[in-house]
Amino acid sequence: MAEDFEIKNKVAESGLVNFDLSKLVPKGKRIGIDLKNFLFEGLILREKDFREKVASLNTEDYADSYVYIYNSADAIVPLWAYFLITAKITDSAKKIVYGNREDLEVLLMHNAIQTYDFTDLMQKRVLVKGCSDESIPENAYIELVEQLKPIVKSLMFGEACSNVPIFKN
Repeated sequence: MAEDFEIKNKVAESGLVNFDLSKLVPKGKRIGIDLKNFLFEGLILREKDFREKVASLNTEDYADSYVYIYNSADAIVPLWAYFLITAKITDSAKKIVYGNREDLEVLLMHNAIQTYDFTDLMQKRVLVKGCSDESIPENAYIELVEQLKPIVKSLMFGEACSNVPIFKN
């Protein structure tokens, strides 16, 4: 009594569109510049010394990179110091931000989400992938929901076999 069984891919038939937020993570090197390394004894900003160190920066080291400028020293640094470093490397770097690596990643994902064309998800049932090899800032998921809620039919989070419904229009 042999029966013919057809294996069906119910996920494919459901019309569910998988959206992997990690696909929006900008590719490229991330480089941090610690102002402490530009300060006299790591504590004091001497303008002449500071300008010399900034002038000696090799701009090619920052070519096509995402740069974050921070200060790990317990020293007060005037804003113009950030201006000088930014002016030196701005023609080489893709993006420069003040803050730590996490601040950089939040801003990069914000820009990626704000500029992404979501029209192919219009009135679709969307499943946002829950696991990724990339580290994605939590704020990116919040911004993604803001972008998708007005245009998608429904939104879920997780994997096709075990997802969490977020909303249905």
